[in-house]
Amino acid sequence: MDTLGDRVLVVAFDGWNDAGEAATAAATQIRERGTYDSAFTVDPELYFDYQYTRPQMRMDADGSRSLVWPDTTLWRPRRRPAGVGLWLLTGVEPARAWQGFAAELIDAALSEDITGIVALGSMMSDVPHTRPISIFSGTDNERLRVALNLERPSYEGPVGILSVLTAAAETAGIPTAALWASVPHYVAGHTPSPKATLALIDRLAEITGAEIPRGELPAEALAWEASIDAAAADDEEMTEYIHQLEQTRDTWDSPEASGDAIAQEFERYLRRGGDGPTKPGRDDPRR
Repeated sequence: MDTLGDRVLVVAFDGWNDAGEAATAAATQIRERGTYDSAFTVDPELYFDYQYTRPQMRMDADGSRSLVWPDTTLWRPRRRPAGVGLWLLTGVEPARAWQGFAAELIDAALSEDITGIVALGSMMSDVPHTRPISIFSGTDNERLRVALNLERPSYEGPVGILSVLTAAAETAGIPTAALWASVPHYVAGHTPSPKATLALIDRLAEITGAEIPRGELPAEALAWEASIDAAAADDEEMTEYIHQLEQTRDTWDSPEASGDAIAQEFERYLRRGGDGPTKPGRDDPRR
């Protein structure tokens, strides 16, 4: 099989892998515009540190309160579409026993006859909000790389749960790909980032062939960009900094630019341990 098949599992986790909430918002967009049932849920006692990821107290519709524990759930579409069906795996990155966690979830995916996996992530990057959101699309699966024109990752260093899961999936014979959106690092106060979410969904639909309703995302993306434009207009230093980022991005997008510029930015992000860059100050050597 040279494609992801017709039963694709889309994976998105809160936390380190989810700058601007772009990845989890993409999974939420898919789930809320379909009908899904829980197919499998991990035991939170085995994998989560409650001092790090605390349970939440929520108010129910009748006014009573209840505890909601951190979890990871595999969601199955209630009705199979005529074409490609999207299963979902959402939750919190585990604090321990990652190998056992991955093994449980891959077993569940095999039980659902999943034919391919796409992991969604987002990272803070030195990119302008005024340009299209860059998506790094990569895979270690050679046949998938050729068929879908994906990048070959070359990063070495610390990784998150997405890399652990995709490695376990490939070992089990499920082809996998990863999509990472580059979120402008200076928009932390404008989270969530619907423009990045929309870019992930567009690329996901492209490589899977699935039909994914966008809903209000296009309008929300325009409003998000306009709100940052308004905030930057009152800050001369920020305006100049964004202009510098635009020039750099335009150079990347020029015909003479190297084709692996996005991949290089993705690897720089991982080497920083997931910490996004900061706006250069007077003592920053990048100025």
